[in-house]
Formats: sequence, structure tokens, C-alpha cells
Amino acid sequence: MEVQGSKVAPEKLLLNCFHCGDTCREDTIHAHEKVFCCEGCKLVFEILDENNLCNYYALNATPGSTETKKLHSTRYDFLQDEKVKQKLISFTDGNITNITLFIPQIHCSSCIWLLEHLYKLDAGVKRSTVNFLKREVSLVYKEDETNLCKIAELLDQIGYTPHISLENLDKKNQASSNKTVYYKLGVAFFCFGNIMLLSFPEYFGLEELVDSEFRKLFGYLNILLSLPVLLYADTDFFKSAIAGLRQRRLNMDFPISLGIIVMYGRSLFEILSNTGSGYMDTFAGLIFFMLSGRLFQNKTYERLSFERDYKSYFPVAITVVENGKEMSKAVSDVKSGDRIIIRNEELIPADAVIIKGEANIDYSFVTGENIPVPKKSGDRIYAGGKQMGTTIELEVINEVSQSKLTQLWNESNYGSADGDKNINSVVDRVSKIFSIVVILIALGAGGWYFFNNDLPKALNSFTAVLIITCPCALALSYPFTLGNSIRILGNKKFYLKNTGVIEKLSHINTIVFDKTGTLTKAGDAAIEFIGKMPNYQQNVYIHSLTSNSTHPLSRLLTKYLNQNTRSIISNYVEIAGKGIEGITEGNIIKMGSSSFVNGFHKSELQQSNKTTVHLSINDEYFGYYTVSSIYREGLTVTINNLGKNNEMHLLSGDNNSERQNLSNYFGNTHNMYFNQSPSDKLSFIKQLQQDNKNVMMLGDGLNDAGALIQSNVGIAVSDNINNFSPACDGILDASEFDRLPMFLRFAQSSMKIIYISYVISFLYNCVGIWFAVQGNLSPLFAAVIMPLSTVTIILFTTLTSNLVAFKQGLNS
Repeated sequence: MEVQGSKVAPEKLLLNCFHCGDTCREDTIHAHEKVFCCEGCKLVFEILDENNLCNYYALNATPGSTETKKLHSTRYDFLQDEKVKQKLISFTDGNITNITLFIPQIHCSSCIWLLEHLYKLDAGVKRSTVNFLKREVSLVYKEDETNLCKIAELLDQIGYTPHISLENLDKKNQASSNKTVYYKLGVAFFCFGNIMLLSFPEYFGLEELVDSEFRKLFGYLNILLSLPVLLYADTDFFKSAIAGLRQRRLNMDFPISLGIIVMYGRSLFEILSNTGSGYMDTFAGLIFFMLSGRLFQNKTYERLSFERDYKSYFPVAITVVENGKEMSKAVSDVKSGDRIIIRNEELIPADAVIIKGEANIDYSFVTGENIPVPKKSGDRIYAGGKQMGTTIELEVINEVSQSKLTQLWNESNYGSADGDKNINSVVDRVSKIFSIVVILIALGAGGWYFFNNDLPKALNSFTAVLIITCPCALALSYPFTLGNSIRILGNKKFYLKNTGVIEKLSHINTIVFDKTGTLTKAGDAAIEFIGKMPNYQQNVYIHSLTSNSTHPLSRLLTKYLNQNTRSIISNYVEIAGKGIEGITEGNIIKMGSSSFVNGFHKSELQQSNKTTVHLSINDEYFGYYTVSSIYREGLTVTINNLGKNNEMHLLSGDNNSERQNLSNYFGNTHNMYFNQSPSDKLSFIKQLQQDNKNVMMLGDGLNDAGALIQSNVGIAVSDNINNFSPACDGILDASEFDRLPMFLRFAQSSMKIIYISYVISFLYNCVGIWFAVQGNLSPLFAAVIMPLSTVTIILFTTLTSNLVAFKQGLNS
């Protein structure tokens, strides 16, 4: 890009900066045919222009931040200190680093857009994700291409100075990042109250008793008091309206801004022409009440978000070694210094140091890179990694952070967090039509009275129509209803990734089950060995091999063998749908399907109603374990209830030996498929979706990851084991499995509540418009009614969803 020279304008004109929108009070800088207030704003524009990121300015009016404009060459040098860096970052493997920074300047859609395109400004940044409510940006960057100091300087240069506090890292998010809203509310309230004091004679019909000079003085004072409201308190409405116009659309703030302009212009004309006292009190009150309504809306939404992020405790447990014995412990109870056991494909929930074993850590959930990283004894391992291989023992150095697991789940590349795009696009389309209709009605009402020589009624009706109409249900019903629904379901141990999952659940018409660990209890079964009985030492080998696996059958066999000693397993391999293999003390142990261990099926095995796990040692076939699965309590009722409104399928990686047992639950009306590999399950889900089926898949979250990802809704059923996986859309505690039909009905009811709230909003707007077009509705009264409609929608959706949950047996 050719850089044009800048020059200083000799005249002191009040021009607005193209980047930040501030008035250029000192020497104005002209460059690139635009005006800037300082070199900082000009530099940011040039950075964006060079990287083809000027769409930033189309997303909001004058979006640049003005809090930081000077460049600081040494301000962030302390971030190069390795000890300081270790306190800030949440993950690093020496090459890829993950960090979350608190940025108070985040305030609008353009901020989100720019911060999530940082990779264009710094090639070393691989990914950046913004959490708007918390004013945070999560960054993943490559150490050999950039560093934390450079990133902080870049953020500072473009106006988003990171707030870094080493003394209080855990509480940095708790500081208010939106004080401007309170300042504007305070200004509006101050001006509104004082204007009302000066307008008391008019309220009581005493204006004739007041000297005309005093009436003029009071009018001029009202104009003076209204200026802070016009120039400061109401600017968000105008910025939003202008941003919509730049994108060639009319948003809900456009008619409000138009009404504000008309009301203020009318009041200004009456006071200056001495033809009336104006409506400055109404104008200031309008802004105050609308700001109050929006503040209430934001605080309520933040409360729901807080509950979602910090109180949705996942039903995840970890194996802890205490006094030489292994026991299960909730991850929320794991403390620094605890010794934990991590098996193949288990997620590491806390930062830890390797004590025993060979680690091969897959950090794909954190970095997106699926190449396992080898680690040795003494190395540090960050939370979010997944062990690939044999069992390892770790010592926890930082306590488990549930919020960290939640962030990992929400930001996972596997899941889709935009499940609400469809309904939001409907909201956008309706909002456009809504704004156009409102403007036409306002023009029609105002024009009617104007041509009938009733100017006061013309202005009253025009302004009142613009202000009283509010598509609040479109903007609020969805997040408030479903946000509260997520909280209710979470209290019943059904944890969903985001609100979009509830909408998807309401459309489900096909349900696919995995068998082992989903329909069966993971910890209970009757086991028998048929064949050449292994000796004691061989049983130790088998126990050592199975203890590396998280598969439900492996856990059953580990419990059944119950050995106190364990040999070291090397070259461990686990092939989903086939079996496990490893070498211990020179012996090759294989367990799994008959074909995997080179075994054979006996004729009587075909008649058995039991699951089988075959065994070979050093390629010698020993026989097989029969596992008589114990199915979940109430399974028959649950399947029957689900089958009333849904197409049902069973996909199992085991052989069909338990077909007869399963037919007692599924009957002959549902489809059951056996010997299904993970790829077979994935293909089956795809075929159902090609037939226009909305599919919900229930599996164990590990071996069914591909099918869970592909399905419209993937649910991992947890039996108090560490099978938390970002691949799923939800986690269902196995103890609540029989409530699944209730959960689906509640999801459908939640969507009905949203539609009913739309009807309420429609009726409210019809009634409000009817009174507004009469010309007798005060704009101030309209300003009070509009936020009340918002409160009504919030109360309706929240209370109704709680009532529905109570009636369906899901009350807290």
C-alpha cells in the first residue's frame, strides 16, 4: 500500500476522527482522504488497510477505542520473563501457547470481528476467540513466530489494551468492564430530575403565573441540561442505528433514534421560538428509562451466563492413588499434590507433572493439532491434554478448574457453538421488516394529523409510535428462555454445550443408541471365562492390559480380575471396535474380537446371549470371557416412551449374541445392528441425515466420537468415569438416563414458550400502536412502557419455563 503523507490542517475545525469518532480538538491529521485525531488512530487505520481489514469500520460507527493511542515500546517487556509468562498462560508445549487476556475495551460487534481476525495482523496467532460478556479474548499462537510481548503490543496499538494483573489473576474478570453504561445512566437521571424541577409550573398548570422572562430562562436551562443527554447518554442508540445503515439494514435502534431526533428537534423549536415549553423532560426521561431497561436486560443475561460457566459441574471423576490403593474421586475434589491415574484416551483435568509411565499427549482439544507430544518423567502436562497409550501416573500441581473445562468444551473445534444461527437469522429478517413497518405507521399517523392541521398530535403520534413499539421478544425470548432451560437441565445432571442444543433437541425425530456403557451399567456384569484358564501371572498381564483402557468392557474385566500387582505395559495399542494389545515382560497380550486375536467362535457361542471378549497370549488362543450385561433400570419404560414419537436404532460394536436380550427392550419394531465399527456408525448417521432425519446419538463419548460429532445432537452418557469429551453436545449423568423422555419434552416446551412470547410481543405492539396513533399517548409514557415490555418478556419466559419444569418433574 502506498502511504500518503500526512499534513496538519491549519484551521481549527471540529472534525470527527474516522477511526475513533472523537472530536479532533488539536491539530487535525489528514491522510488517505480521511481525518484522524492522532497518530495512533492513523496507524491503526493503516494496519487494518494493509491487511484488508477495513470491513471493521462497516460493523459499527467509529468503533475504535480511544483509551490507548500512544505506542509503548517497552511497556510489555516484562512479559518476556519466563516466570511471569508461566503465571499468565493456560497451556504451552514450547511451540504452541494458549492464553486468555482480559480486555475492558471490548464493547461492540466490530471489536469481536477485529479481535477474531488477529491472525491477519500477526501470522503467529493461530486462533483468537472472544467472550463478549467477560470481555476476554482467548489466543492460540506459535512461539517460533511471535510471542506474548508482541501480541500485547499489537493489541495496545489497535486500541485494545490487555489488562494484566499478576497480583489478582483469578479475580481480574470480576472488575466492571462496562462502567460507561452506569455513567450514562447517571447523567440521564441527573438531567431528567433537574429538568423536571424546572418544569413543575407546567405540571400543575401554573405557567401563566410565571413571568415570561423566567419561562424563557427555564426553557434555556432545560436545553442546557438536555445537551449531556443528547451528546453523551443516548449515543449508543445512534451508533447502533448508523452501523445498521452502513450495513444497509434497519435495526431496532433506528426507529428509536428517529423518534429521539424528532422529539428533541420539536422541543428545541418550541423553546427557541417561544411557542411552547417543549418536551425536554420527556426526552431525558425517555433516555433514562431505555438505558435502565437495557441495563436490566444485560445484568440478567450476565447472571444466566455466570451460572452456565461456573455452576455446570460435569459428572467427571478421576482415579486417585491414596495409600497405595486406587479409588474414584470427583474432579472438583482433586487438590494440588494428589496422585492421579490417567488411562488411554482419558482427559487430563488439571496441570500436573509426570511421575510414572510414558506419556503421549494429544493436545488437539486445546491447540487443534492432533499430533501427540511425547513427555517423560518430570515433565509438566497442562489440563486439556489427552493421553494416548499406556497408563500414566501424575502429580497435580494446580487444582482442577471447572471453568477451564467449560471453556475447553465451548471452544472445541469438534462441536458447533452456532446452533442458534437459524433462529437468529429469522430474528434479523423479522427485525428488518418490523422497523420498516413501524416507520411507515409512524409516518402515516403523523401525516394524517398534519394534513388535518393538528401539528401537536402529528408530532405526538409520530414520536410515540416510534418509541413504544419494541420487538423485545425477538431479541430476548431466545436467550432468556433457553438460558434458563440450560440451568434447569443442568440441575438434573443433563449438561448442554449451548442454547442451540435445546433447539436441536426439540426437532429430534430419530434416536440412535450405542449398547455398551450406554444401555448397560458400566460397573456391573456377570463374567465367566471359557477356554484354557490363564495362570496367576498371566492374569496379572491381562489385568495390567485392561487397566490401560477406558472401554466399559475393559473396566469390567479389570474389576473382575482384581489383581493387586501390575506389570508395565509397552507398545500399547487400542483399536476402536476391535480390541487392545500390549507387551509386558516379553509377552504379547491381545484382547477383543475373535478376528482381532486370531481366535474362533464355538457353535455354542452363537446361541449365547452374552457379550464375548477373546484372549490370546503370544499368538496362542486361550479362549474368551463371557459378559452378561446388566441393563439400566427402567430401560423398557424409557425406550417405549422414546419410541412413541421417534424412530429408534441400536448400533453396537459387539456381536449379535445379545440380540434376544435387547429385543425384550426394543421389541421387533426397532432396528438393531451389530459388529459396527466406528466408521460404520458414522456412515449410518450420515445416511439417516440424508433421509432428512434429525438424529440424536447416545454413546460413551470416546469410541463413538465420530458418530457423536456427525449427529444433530451427540450425547455422552457418563457413569462416573472420566469420559468428558469436547466431541459431544451434551453430557448425561447415567443416573438420570430414565429422564431422557422428559428432557426431550422439556426442550420442545421451551421452544413453545419462545413462540408464545412472540405472540405476546405482537399483541403488545398492536395495542401500543393503537393508542400511539391516536395522538394522545405521551412519548414519556411510551418510554416507560417500552422497558416494562422487556421486563414482562423476561419474567414470562423465566417463570413459565420454571413452571413447565415443575409440571414435568424437573423442578429443582
